Amino acid sequence: MRSLLVGLALVATPSFAAITSLDLGNYTLSATHALPSPAASEASAVTWNWDNGNLFVLGDEGDALVEVTKTGAFVSQMSLSGFDDTEGLAYIGAGRFVLVEERLQDAYLLTYTAGGAVTRGSLSSISLGGTVGNIGLEGIAYERSTDSFFAVKEKTPQAVYQTGLDFGAVTSVMPAEVFAPGSLGATDLSDITVLSNVASLVGTADGDGLLIYSQESAKLYEVGRDGVVRSTFDFAAFADSAEGVTIDADGVIYIVDETPNLYVLRPVPEPGTYALMAVGLGGLGWLSRARRRARS
Repeated sequence: MRSLLVGLALVATPSFAAITSLDLGNYTLSATHALPSPAASEASAVTWNWDNGNLFVLGDEGDALVEVTKTGAFVSQMSLSGFDDTEGLAYIGAGRFVLVEERLQDAYLLTYTAGGAVTRGSLSSISLGGTVGNIGLEGIAYERSTDSFFAVKEKTPQAVYQTGLDFGAVTSVMPAEVFAPGSLGATDLSDITVLSNVASLVGTADGDGLLIYSQESAKLYEVGRDGVVRSTFDFAAFADSAEGVTIDADGVIYIVDETPNLYVLRPVPEPGTYALMAVGLGGLGWLSRARRRARS
C-alpha cells in the first residue's frame, strides 16, 4: 500500500521533462531569484554549464564571473580585471568560457578557477570587428554540434553572426551574417542562445532555432536561421533591464537583469500531464477513503 501511495503521489506531481518542441507561447515565468550582489551587479550575460549544471553570470563592468545555482544562490566567483564593458558570455566545456567586450568587439578565452583571478591582458583574444561605441557585440553563444559561435550586435546596424573561433591562431575573424535581423522588429539585440544544445530538440523542427533577447523591446524571440520569428515571450511586465538569456538541457530558460535578478521560464505542462495528475489525485483520494473505512 505504501509503495502504491508513493507512486500515485509522483504521478500527481507535475513533471517538467526534457522538451521535444519549443513554443514561447507555452512558457510561463515560474520563479524570480535575487542574484548575489555586488558580485553579480548589473548582470548582463548568463550561460549554463552543462558539466556541473550551474549557471554563470557576468556583469557589464567585468569585475567578476559568478557561479550560481539555478535558484540564484552563490556558489563561487572568479575576479576579473582590465575589462570595461563585458556583455557576452558562453560556456564551451571543460571549465572554459568565452567573454565578449561590447565596444572593443573582442572575444576572450578564459578557464574558470573558483576563487581565482585573471586579467584581460593575460587571455587569448580574437577581434570580431573594430572598436565602436555602446552599440557593439552584446551577446555570444556556443553551438556544440558545429563547434561554432553565434553573436549579436546591438544596433546601428543590428546583426546576427555565426563564426568559428580559433584562439590558438589568435587572428581577427570576420563573422558571417546569419540573417538580416530587421525581420524581428526589435529595438535592439542584447543576447542569443542556440536550441541545438538541447539534446531532446535535435532532429526536430525547432532544433535549428535561436533564442534572441531584446532589452529595449523587453521581448524574447524564438527565431529560425532564416530570420523567421516562430514565437515570442513578452517580458515587459517583469523587467526593463534584462539582457542575458540561456537554456538548459530540459528546455528551462534563464534570463538575468541588472538589478540583479534571475528569472526562470518553464514550459507549461502538456494537457496529457494534467490528465495524468488528475488520475493520480483521484487514486490518492480513493486510497485515503479506503484507509478511513478500514480504521472504522
